[in-house]
Amino acid sequence: MRHVRFRDPAGAVREGEHHGEHVSFGGRDYDLSAVDVLAPSTPSKVVCVGRNYAKHAAERGEDVPDRPLLFLKPPNAVAGHGDTVTLPEGKETVEHEVELGVVIGEQCRNVPKADAADVIAGYTVAIDVSNRDDQDREQNWVRGKAFDGSCPLGPVVADPEHVPENAAISLRVNGETRQDSNTEHFIFSVPELVAEITRYMTLEEGDVVITGTPEGVGPLADGDHVEADVEGVGTLAVDVERE
Repeated sequence: MRHVRFRDPAGAVREGEHHGEHVSFGGRDYDLSAVDVLAPSTPSKVVCVGRNYAKHAAERGEDVPDRPLLFLKPPNAVAGHGDTVTLPEGKETVEHEVELGVVIGEQCRNVPKADAADVIAGYTVAIDVSNRDDQDREQNWVRGKAFDGSCPLGPVVADPEHVPENAAISLRVNGETRQDSNTEHFIFSVPELVAEITRYMTLEEGDVVITGTPEGVGPLADGDHVEADVEGVGTLAVDVERE
């Protein structure tokens, strides 16, 4: 099953099922063109993983970490499928990063690696929109990573059985492929990430862990149309504008 949050024609927010060209809730079907698809969860936080692909670390001129490199995005960063992402004013280099998103299904703490699957509701697509002008100047990456709309998620949460262990992941800008890889190249696996994160913090139902980006990150510009794919989930699409 692929779960979707959407606003129906009457303006009510629904949590239903995604069926390709339509969505359903409560025995009713809605054409996709008649609804607004929303971010698939409302996380209290998004826990992000940096440099989880060796080739991305190399293209950034940085070392592969010896433990997961973690940072946070707050709820204001979340955007949904079909939204327009506004790039921060006055910043020259703002880049895209496609990522596999792990949606947490229950409140959890100190989860052993072997039990990580028990707390995962499913998977989604994430785009980590990164303001490099500030990221490269600060340690905590608040200006670089936590600005409004910097974490599009969606379009659905796919049940785990829909997403292969080694899933293809890619991103296109205006139809041009920029990133094209596979989660088999993770440095730290999803179970390792869940175990490490929950050693330090409680994850709540609906929280999202985004698992790092492969090589091929590149700049975004006013008017760009971005499409990000994870095998088994689908395509997350957003537009880009400058302030």
